[in-house]
Amino acid sequence: MLAFIRGQLISIAFVVFVLGLIFHFIQFFRLTRKKEWAYPPLEIKSQKKTPGQWVTSCLASLNGTLWKTYPVVTVMTSVFHVFLIGVPLFLLGHNMLLSQSWGLSFWSLRESVTDVLTVVVIVCAAFFLGRRLFLARVRAITTAYDYLVLLIAVAPFLTGYFAYHQWFDYRTVMTIHILSGVVMLITIPFTKLGHMLFFFLYRFLIGTEYSFARGARAW
Repeated sequence: MLAFIRGQLISIAFVVFVLGLIFHFIQFFRLTRKKEWAYPPLEIKSQKKTPGQWVTSCLASLNGTLWKTYPVVTVMTSVFHVFLIGVPLFLLGHNMLLSQSWGLSFWSLRESVTDVLTVVVIVCAAFFLGRRLFLARVRAITTAYDYLVLLIAVAPFLTGYFAYHQWFDYRTVMTIHILSGVVMLITIPFTKLGHMLFFFLYRFLIGTEYSFARGARAW
């Protein structure tokens, strides 16, 4: 059973993950249309700014954003998302398995570093859980689905941390770790977890007040 979980099941999860991403990319362009601008873009002449003016301009642009309103939440969210994607990609153990199975691997971080980053992810998840449990305004809009998604996201890190430090029965913990990673891969394209991968697609191609660019498509 463990051989199947570490072999064929992981391959199936990757196939579902990739096909799910392709499906959503197709859906994105099928459900959006190219936006027609009513006025030609204005030509803005570049103006040189002093360092002080540049800092003032940057701080002013944060007004009304999450950075200004809830800076701690913003930092925790940013760190959580970056490490949620980066740690599995650059984990030495994962890259060794990739190399053995498919002959490819990414650059790897030192195990001591990924161990600390894993703890950071778990702390961030605990922070989000605490907000949903103890802040009335957040608890009011929280459903069982939100708790389930958070569990799916953090379970691979929690079980991976247990396995690395050999807490509890190693074989059992590793089995749960692989299964939780498989569940996470399969559910990413079909749950809220997908926003981590589609974030930049939406921010650059959809024109809103939160976009990084003017955007060329609209729903």
